[in-house]
Amino acid sequence: MSRPIARAGIVVKERLTGATDVVSTLAAWLRERGVEPVDERQLSRDQIPNAVDVVIVLGGDGTLLSMADRIGQAGRDIPILGVNFGSLGFLTEVRVNELYSSLEALLNGTARVDERLMLRAEAVRAAAALDQRIVLNDVVFTKAALSRMIELSISVDGCAVTVVKADGLIVASPTGSTAYNLAAGGPIVHPAVDALVLTPIAPHTLTQRPIVIPASSQVEVRPNIDSDADDIFVTYDGQTGYPLHAGDLVRIERAPQPLRLVKAPLRSYFEVLREKLKWGER
Repeated sequence: MSRPIARAGIVVKERLTGATDVVSTLAAWLRERGVEPVDERQLSRDQIPNAVDVVIVLGGDGTLLSMADRIGQAGRDIPILGVNFGSLGFLTEVRVNELYSSLEALLNGTARVDERLMLRAEAVRAAAALDQRIVLNDVVFTKAALSRMIELSISVDGCAVTVVKADGLIVASPTGSTAYNLAAGGPIVHPAVDALVLTPIAPHTLTQRPIVIPASSQVEVRPNIDSDADDIFVTYDGQTGYPLHAGDLVRIERAPQPLRLVKAPLRSYFEVLREKLKWGER
């Protein structure tokens, strides 16, 4: 059963030309239906998830991703609707001409809403919690631009799996499987599949291949750092990150709650794949 929507957050991609008129019209449309619009002139992106009942993103996948992570970090169970102003996105499926029909369906409780698995990542340094993040797509370990190949020790549910010798490692959700994971040769995983994906980036040996594991798993990644030359960075959804030190540990598992993503009215996941990737075409 859908909950009433009293306030709607509006977030616009930075330097997006042509969105001003859409925002003005959208705000008026919402007010006519008794919904208070809240935009970035009133509250910051960090504040919006705690103040609204739905987030409307005007832009692309990157903008939606940044807000999805903020919703997860805030622990809110609110839907997010992404409107793409360019080509169709994997996450921002709704086109501009579908905005109001999608919103109407959301307000009356008939919208298609996917629940997308999110990842919880906790970094530990010197046996103390260093950082904690909620992300939608992936946690990525990479080397610095001039670093040599890095080593990462991986365990799953306390069992040693392997030591990856590569340019890096991607731990991805099903939603993130069509992001960096796909570019690195990892598999496409349907978002309804309850799984995580571990994909080495340019591994030293061909025997180190991507692997799909249960979403109930807890993954631990330990960087093997011998000197200052072995710079290893961890990044979260390609948005933020920091260097890791010798002895650090990053623990990754399913987040406590999923993201609720409003779907395009009639478009299926496979239609998105075909349009974005030319998937299945001859």
